[in-house]
Amino acid sequence: MPSSNENAAELHTRGREPIETGPSDVVDRSVDAETEEAEQTLLEQLGGFSGLIYSTLPVLVFVPVNTFAGLTAAIWTALGVAAAILVWRLVRRSPIQPAISGFLGVGICAFIAYRMGEAKGFFLFGIYTSLVYAGVFLVSMLVRWPLVGVIWGVLNGHGTEWRSDRRVVRLYDLATTTWVVVFGARYLVQSQLYDTDRTGWLAFARIAMGWPLTAVALAVTVWAVRRAGHLPVGRGTAAETA
Repeated sequence: MPSSNENAAELHTRGREPIETGPSDVVDRSVDAETEEAEQTLLEQLGGFSGLIYSTLPVLVFVPVNTFAGLTAAIWTALGVAAAILVWRLVRRSPIQPAISGFLGVGICAFIAYRMGEAKGFFLFGIYTSLVYAGVFLVSMLVRWPLVGVIWGVLNGHGTEWRSDRRVVRLYDLATTTWVVVFGARYLVQSQLYDTDRTGWLAFARIAMGWPLTAVALAVTVWAVRRAGHLPVGRGTAAETA
């Protein structure tokens, strides 16, 4: 009969035995890693989290400067902030395409405000840009080419073969619908504030409906990509060859 010391030794040895990892655990870790890469890929196209936040800074300074120093000072301040963001990203060697696009966008907004002679003109370009985006995304669904699937296929090498799978098309329809709702909501709310000359609330809506709603739409997009099995090609290929 084994002694108590022998039993204790056996239990200690068992406790040190490696725990076997089942196939499901490996798959879960692989899917989680691929999902994280999908999220990172989408964020990279928007300049990352910092890019989303930086995009609100010109708007954040425009309204208070306009209130205390006038429209001209507000325009130059917003342009200065956008230029500083561009230089900062250059110094840090971050992707500059989002910063360049942001600077050009602020330039257009500033030009419209200058020509109109009104602070609310600074927001007019963004309002109608949201309307155009909402229309384009909506039309893409109506013609059975949901734009989320098209853009994701171009960025990550999946092409357009997914269109032959109705389940995948429905997933991309859902993701595209989310973007339609986001852009449509921005247009409806901000155009109403624009028409009623509520510049301060217009700036608040621009920020509040900016990156927070973009984050929601990105989350739905990543979910659709994951369900469709269209995670980035590079990782999938590497996993197969490993």
